Amino acid sequence: MLQKGDKLPVVTVQDQNGNPFSTSSLIGKKTILYFYPKDNTSGCTAEACSLNNGLDEWAKQGYQIVGVSPDSPSSHQKFIAKYSLNFTLLADTEKELASAFGVWAEKSMYGRKYMGIVRTTFVINEQGIISHVIEKVNTKEHSEQLKTVLS
Repeated sequence: MLQKGDKLPVVTVQDQNGNPFSTSSLIGKKTILYFYPKDNTSGCTAEACSLNNGLDEWAKQGYQIVGVSPDSPSSHQKFIAKYSLNFTLLADTEKELASAFGVWAEKSMYGRKYMGIVRTTFVINEQGIISHVIEKVNTKEHSEQLKTVLS
């Protein structure tokens, strides 16, 4: 997994509208880039809504929020519409971006091992360097968790 001080990997995926989105476009902007497993699941919905509710505060501090999951652009469009999300969601259907960040990894649930997204948030500065990593994400209070980390 990428850590504080690591450089942003350059990968191109699709945004929620099916348009190409290169992570190189994040350079020059402060970004909260969060990886989550799946649209419309309880934890992922709580996390997205927490971040969306804190959007004005993040914008005042100069941050943009970008979410990433393996879901399709059409799934992202429905998720955005259902919860009135006001930030970009990236469709990492081939798990290229998640792999580059090291969050596509083996997980375990009820003794069963499988590959999946390790819920993680990366704060990236204007130079494209990771300034903070949150590995133990509190989905319902993620915006508050970020405030603590960034204060």
